[in-house]
Amino acid sequence: MRDMVIHSLEKDTPLRAGKRRPLPAGPETAVYCKARDYSADTVIPLHHHPDRHQLVYAESGVLVVRAGMGRWVVPSTRAIWMPAGTGHQVHCIGLVQMRSLYISPAAMSQPAAGPSAVSITPLLAALIRTAVTVKQPYREDSRDGRLMRLILDEMQTLPVLPLHLPEPSDKRLRMIARQLERRPDDASTLQDWAARLKVDVKTIQRLCARELGMTFGQWRQQARLLRALERLAIGEKVIDVALALGYESPSAFTTMFKRRFGLTPSQFFR
Repeated sequence: MRDMVIHSLEKDTPLRAGKRRPLPAGPETAVYCKARDYSADTVIPLHHHPDRHQLVYAESGVLVVRAGMGRWVVPSTRAIWMPAGTGHQVHCIGLVQMRSLYISPAAMSQPAAGPSAVSITPLLAALIRTAVTVKQPYREDSRDGRLMRLILDEMQTLPVLPLHLPEPSDKRLRMIARQLERRPDDASTLQDWAARLKVDVKTIQRLCARELGMTFGQWRQQARLLRALERLAIGEKVIDVALALGYESPSAFTTMFKRRFGLTPSQFFR
């Protein structure tokens, strides 16, 4: 197993407000862009941007982002929207070319209130690559200023993707969550978990509905599919991923994948 590069952050450190470390403010312009490349298994520790929204774009590689009580898997050519002030931690799966847009809240009239994974259009991807080369600060009435305004226009219509896995606060559900993270192929039923946790099946069902907004089966399925995204994005074969995650066959996995994401695995990563 490869060594994980972690910069002063324990793996299970909760995302509490008191732990956040703000990053320095950027230029006094509506939008600026930074490019960073990270080696495999780098972990960017918990931090937040108090005065800027951020669009974190994976030009290549895969990002696993934790924020609040949720986890997002962001494959290449996708991105995650992070509102200003939101604490988040990023784990780089494979070599990652990260391109981040930092946006002044005053530049967007109705931004999304919470983190979300979004699809990146070919036009926006090209604009981001160009924005990396823009020198700061720029004049709003210049070519660079018009480029940044076009970026803002493109961002208004980005489709949100179902790449989010809610994380529970209840200690009983957290035991299940840890097991699903370690063993996504675990086929334990609700009855099995109820016996282990010494509670009624209905108690787990109520907790899942209240804390996760989904059933136990939907939660486990989402955990498996997001783990599948991580593995497929670094080049593993569909058959190997399907069997490792507990699916009966590659076709069963592909069917579930398409039902959730609207595309087959090969189409999704094309």
